[in-house]
Amino acid sequence: MTADDTKLKNPDNPKRIVLAFSGGLDTSFLLLYLRERYGAEVITATVDAGGFSKEALEAIAARAAELGAVEHRCVDARQTVFDDHVRYLIFGNVRRGQVYPLCVGAERVAQARAVAAIAQEVGADAVAHGSTGAGNDQVRFDGILRALCPDLTLLTPIRDEGWSRQASTAWLRERGVAVADKTTDYSVNEGLWGVTIGGKETHDSWQGLPEAAWAWTTTPSEAPAEGKALVIGFESGVPTTLDGVAMEPVALIAALNQLGGAHGIGRGVHVGDTILGIKGRVAFEAPAAAILLDAHRELEKLVLSRWQQHTKEHLASTYGMLLHEAAYLDPVMRDLEAFLESSQQAVSGEVRVHLCQGRLTIVGARSPYSMMSAAAGTYGEANTLWTGAEARGFAAITGTQARLARLAKLQGDAALAEKAGEKSALKAVAS
Repeated sequence: MTADDTKLKNPDNPKRIVLAFSGGLDTSFLLLYLRERYGAEVITATVDAGGFSKEALEAIAARAAELGAVEHRCVDARQTVFDDHVRYLIFGNVRRGQVYPLCVGAERVAQARAVAAIAQEVGADAVAHGSTGAGNDQVRFDGILRALCPDLTLLTPIRDEGWSRQASTAWLRERGVAVADKTTDYSVNEGLWGVTIGGKETHDSWQGLPEAAWAWTTTPSEAPAEGKALVIGFESGVPTTLDGVAMEPVALIAALNQLGGAHGIGRGVHVGDTILGIKGRVAFEAPAAAILLDAHRELEKLVLSRWQQHTKEHLASTYGMLLHEAAYLDPVMRDLEAFLESSQQAVSGEVRVHLCQGRLTIVGARSPYSMMSAAAGTYGEANTLWTGAEARGFAAITGTQARLARLAKLQGDAALAEKAGEKSALKAVAS
């Protein structure tokens, strides 16, 4: 884009707008609202991060046309989501608050990057997204869009003008646009790594989500009582096989979402701190994430040293926090990714899992890099790495700090007691 092109942009009266479009309530409202307010051409961009079926994508395209988009773009970003984000979340066994597998944060980054690319390609004056002023997505979209297309106007009417879901529903219905009641009650975001559900009960820290609100998973008590056994294969930390059949990671994750969901795996509710500093609560369903993160962690226990595991836990937690909090473009993320990549060199092997009515059990793991099955590392009485005398010496030396600390405390307590006794004696003589 040239300097002359930039001069032609009119931030107060954009003529061509690219809208991040999911076809849901908020973006349907925005498409019609932006057309009415600015009289602009609106190009809708749907970025498939793994949450749309073929039928759903067709319905979204039809919705965009119905509401007056001059052009609709659909970008398949599933492989990008895995390559640039999900694989590092697997490498790091990342769960925010030890619970939530970051179903949405990474996908928003990929979506914003794709929207920015389309906006530059079509010569847009502005980009728009439907985030509110309360959540994390606004920061993720804003950060990426401002960094990648700084010369474009960023339009966020729902946030800037305080539109509620009820108000935007009424506005659309006044114009003859049908909106389902459930759409108003809940905000559902589906992606490769899981689905999040927000609204109504999630705004109250005490309430549980009603069964009808869950999107992907079978009610655990209604899942098959016999359960399901699976074997997951990994190569350098990347999931590559399911029950011995080679699969590309995106397809494998989709298969695990179906299999796990049928057995009630992956449901949860997470309470945490938003980027803006308030407490937030979200329900999520992430069957594949639940299975892969637990299986991958078990394999790592078998093949990584204790210090690799210890160091990785800290750095992976930092990586997940920064990704969640819209810092994907910060150079430190590439540094952390390099570490996570390096840590996976020996993480190859298979893990057996069992799914049963909402419970996920790790049955066992094996690897050609297993430190447990190394020939010289036999555990127990048959160990050949050291003698009994060497073990006795090691145990004695290992306990040295604790012994010294205990002796120092006894010595110090005695000295203080003696000094206190001397002071008492002097007081008695003085009186």
